[in-house]
Amino acid sequence: MSEEVKEATEVAVEEAKTEEVVEAPVSTEQTENSVALDGKMAEFVDWIETISVLELSQLVKALEDRLGVTAAAPAAVAMAAPAAGSDSDGGAAEQSEFEVVLTAAGGSKIQVIKELRAITGLGLKEAKELVDGAPSSVKTGVAKEEADSIKEKLEGAGATVELK
Repeated sequence: MSEEVKEATEVAVEEAKTEEVVEAPVSTEQTENSVALDGKMAEFVDWIETISVLELSQLVKALEDRLGVTAAAPAAVAMAAPAAGSDSDGGAAEQSEFEVVLTAAGGSKIQVIKELRAITGLGLKEAKELVDGAPSSVKTGVAKEEADSIKEKLEGAGATVELK
């Protein structure tokens, strides 16, 4: 890091520690997203606009180390906002009931029928019809853990399974 950047960082850190927070009057010429800066803050922003991206990155790292903060926190908040908005899509992220669908029996059809009978309690004829009629629903309205368990057992027997 250049000596000038180090010096500017130290000055900015010291000023930030000692300076009182004063609300700047809002100008009618400003847009909603801009902030009025006066004095040293305006000079600091002007200086930041003149440095390279690499120097700015080093400045951010120095400020994070010095102040014991991280600049990544706003990104986490920004990432959480779209996730909250996805509830209108049906809440797929928080789905509590699943449907286990057998999409294909695979090469070992007999093993899949045996496993299917053990899972569902179906008779031989019903289990065979279910396998032959793939894609077909094995179980509906099951919890995530049970659905994963069923999927794992059927895939272990050679079947292709989907959770919906």
